[in-house]
Amino acid sequence: MVILIAYFKNSFVSNGFKLVFVLLIKFLKIQYCINQKILIKENNQYMKIKVLGTRGEIEESAPYHSKRSGVLIDNKILLDCGDESFLEYNPKYILITHLHPDHAYFARHNEMPDTKAKIYAPEKYDEVNIHITNKPFKIGSYKITPIPTVHSVKVKSNAYLIEHKGKRLLYTGDMIWIEKKYRTKMKNLDFVITEASFVRKGGMIRRKKDSGKIYGHQGVPNLINIFKEYTNKILFIHFGAWFYKDIEKARKKFEKLAEQNEIEIIVGYDGLEIKI
Repeated sequence: MVILIAYFKNSFVSNGFKLVFVLLIKFLKIQYCINQKILIKENNQYMKIKVLGTRGEIEESAPYHSKRSGVLIDNKILLDCGDESFLEYNPKYILITHLHPDHAYFARHNEMPDTKAKIYAPEKYDEVNIHITNKPFKIGSYKITPIPTVHSVKVKSNAYLIEHKGKRLLYTGDMIWIEKKYRTKMKNLDFVITEASFVRKGGMIRRKKDSGKIYGHQGVPNLINIFKEYTNKILFIHFGAWFYKDIEKARKKFEKLAEQNEIEIIVGYDGLEIKI
């Protein structure tokens, strides 16, 4: 093509032919750019994660840690909706891990969520149109597998395994434990998003006297021990009061835990964006 251009520049061809040739070159360049954009789009084999909220059900608050639980996947799927403002992102689907108000804002004052999005949760709630998550299901090209978690004695709770474009993401919500019979589904995870209500080992776990059932939150060190068998990358959100006492010190604590366990730990903040 370079030789042809040089030839036409130095030869006595008609201006009309030169014009046709120039237009042809421009067309080929445009077509090349279009093909490159299509190729880039096809090769973008990742999930885009946007953390909307990182604050637990506590009074404490701080810049970048003021909104409650919410994670947006590919601008389509909202994992938990602890703040009504998250609906401004116009998610098409909302997956609720459990019906506590810091994960489902409408449960705080028995509101009807103002959204056209399909809402999924482990159980029904008043008059809200909820699709029960008791078995794997598909949302377009996303495969969603609910995984029961131990957290509360009053409401049911699920983690969600999200598979898309060859990637496997686990979002847990609040939890103490995942029974071993469900852990076969957690192999080869690319990413885990879990909670950090308590940094101390053992977290805060209580037991009902009448039934013997446990409820509460697991400690960060214990959660790392659970998930490092299945992934080398964990994002922590849903911070408890301990985190707000000294955020810089809390971040260093996470750095130390990452080094001790030889994994990557990401300390979430409101607005954080990640691609996996």
